[in-house]
Amino acid sequence: MKKKTIGFCIILSVVLACSSTQEITEPNVDFQIPKNFPQPIYNLARNPITKAGFELGKALFSDPILSRNNSISCSECHAQSYAFTHHGHDVSHGIDNLKGTRNALAMQNLAWQSEFFWDGGVGDLDFVPLAPIENPVEMDEKVGNVLEKLRKTQYYPAQFKKAFGTNEINAERFLKALSQYMLTLVSANSRYDKYVRNEGEILTADELAGLSLFKQKCASCHKGELFTDQSYRNNGLTIQGDMDTGRFRITEQPQDKYKFKVPSLRNIEVSKPYMHDGRFYTLETVLDHYAEGVQQTPNLDPLLQNGIPMTAKEKLQIVAFLKTLTDEQFLKDKRLSN
Repeated sequence: MKKKTIGFCIILSVVLACSSTQEITEPNVDFQIPKNFPQPIYNLARNPITKAGFELGKALFSDPILSRNNSISCSECHAQSYAFTHHGHDVSHGIDNLKGTRNALAMQNLAWQSEFFWDGGVGDLDFVPLAPIENPVEMDEKVGNVLEKLRKTQYYPAQFKKAFGTNEINAERFLKALSQYMLTLVSANSRYDKYVRNEGEILTADELAGLSLFKQKCASCHKGELFTDQSYRNNGLTIQGDMDTGRFRITEQPQDKYKFKVPSLRNIEVSKPYMHDGRFYTLETVLDHYAEGVQQTPNLDPLLQNGIPMTAKEKLQIVAFLKTLTDEQFLKDKRLSN
């Protein structure tokens, strides 16, 4: 095991050691697989989404009690109207207004992911909340302290009883409730989705041209209905100062240096800024980078050795297509907001 991950694995071991083994038998609710999507990766059988579990997870997601000084909630850096990102911040701001080192990834379609964060440092959705809670510049709290604070409230013991049968608040239930909410963050009703599902949506000539160009020039990495192959790649960003080394921080393998997870492009219109460090604020500058700005950095992806040639018109058409991936229903779904 790599030394970079030892501390986090110790945390996971503690969580598993103190968790309950009670099974939840209520039928799965609040989750549907879109017709144009593959089967989820997350094992829903081990954590069926119930109405009470979803509501509990939603409350926890928006509650600053999860942070050291009760000032920062998960929703602080993951706002629904911006595809659950920290809109307008190149890197996220956490407790005491401390700045992190990375741009907050959109939280959407998490049931189809097996690794999380830009470097894939967490391999199970149930354990994702541990990272920001324990991070000293995000929420700077200990999970044990969070559980104790929840137990002392008038509200949460009753909600845990509704969700899990008793008012016991432990790490397993806490994390499963958060997962039940996060699993419902499914974005699959954009204009593009309705077009490919033959639901009466018509794309313009430029949007259709953009779709064709996207398949030629972008879909090798942003593939399928999730618009990501979920791999880690170096896309030739200029190295700025002591640049984040990405996947290398997890694996410590030289071939992973400067590689970051390929993000989904769903709702990309509203989830700016872009890249792991938020250096680009428009889709146009992102395409300019791929067309003319790719640098020959160590481990540059072979697909980008010569950049991605695009004319000005082609860039406009690709942007027009990317905007069809905006899912207004997802961004405004009151069921997901607290």
